[in-house]
Amino acid sequence: MATIGVTMKTWELISIVLLALMAGMFHGPWAALSRSMSTFTPEVFLAIVDRMNRNMAPVMTVLMPASLLSIVPVLILSYHERPLTFALSATALVLFIVALLVTILVEVPIVEEIATWTVSTLPADWQQLRDRWLRFHLIRVIAGLASLVLLVVGAIF
Repeated sequence: MATIGVTMKTWELISIVLLALMAGMFHGPWAALSRSMSTFTPEVFLAIVDRMNRNMAPVMTVLMPASLLSIVPVLILSYHERPLTFALSATALVLFIVALLVTILVEVPIVEEIATWTVSTLPADWQQLRDRWLRFHLIRVIAGLASLVLLVVGAIF
């Protein structure tokens, strides 16, 4: 039984650290850019999107699945022994899946489209697409941070 407790604490720590890294990946760009994104000239906007995509995509491709999978052992180990931890971790997993779906279904396709643009080929509605990305990014930030908070609360209580 003590081994299960140590194993559980280990997986809780791993999942919290991974989700903290993901929360940083979600929150950092939002905090740094979202309030001023609408003031950027097309040249600056395209350069920022290109740089962020090249820097973040390889990291998120590994970190998102690892973060998601790290919650599964916590769920398995807490199922019978710690119902509150299980419930909070299950809710955290659902919220993280929301963040993952927003990323895959909305944000990545928008970024991939923007990556094909140049200043001379900007579509007439480029600002609406930028604003759609920002709205969905906020959903991802909230879901990611809430997921992290629930995991931490589940580990503490």
